[in-house]
Amino acid sequence: MFARHAESTANVARVISSDPARAVTLTERGREQARQLGAQLAGLGIDLAVATRLGRTRETVELALAGQRVPLLIEPGLDEIRAGDCDGAPVERYWAWEEHHTSSERFPHGESMDEALLRYARALRYLLSRTERVTLVVLHEFALRRIAQQASALSLVSDAAFGNAIPYLFHEPAVARAATGLETMAWTAKPELPVRRATPR
Repeated sequence: MFARHAESTANVARVISSDPARAVTLTERGREQARQLGAQLAGLGIDLAVATRLGRTRETVELALAGQRVPLLIEPGLDEIRAGDCDGAPVERYWAWEEHHTSSERFPHGESMDEALLRYARALRYLLSRTERVTLVVLHEFALRRIAQQASALSLVSDAAFGNAIPYLFHEPAVARAATGLETMAWTAKPELPVRRATPR
């Protein structure tokens, strides 16, 4: 199962947060969201929890699974898209850059969206190779949106559809389909300018 991290200070401040070295924590509301996520998952018998290198995902996992002895794996391949010089900037700066560049172009001192998609696909394939039966993956909205779209073949475009700390359950074939779909998205020729994408926060 997959979930976006709970509400963070970057969400509230509307700034880009893609660098694991920058400390971004959950808000009080976010901490409550994480605890509610844990209540929703109670009794599912989670064998493994996965977080990214960004602290807000690990904080979400720790609150959601408090009191449970679930191993935690930090998977850098699911980190937020690396926004480079846009990191720490208002979301409007990210949008302005995005609207004038294709998904194959790298953010200054960062990575391209296509590179991020391929990174997510590799991480999914690694998780699929493991033996745990039930895995909780807490990650970021940019990645979650694309994984869910490819896993379910749905055109989910509303930001509200990927709110903080809401679980999405996918079985192994759906996750494998997502990995293949992400690779196809990254390798397929794109239009000259991209459609606005989710913001890394």
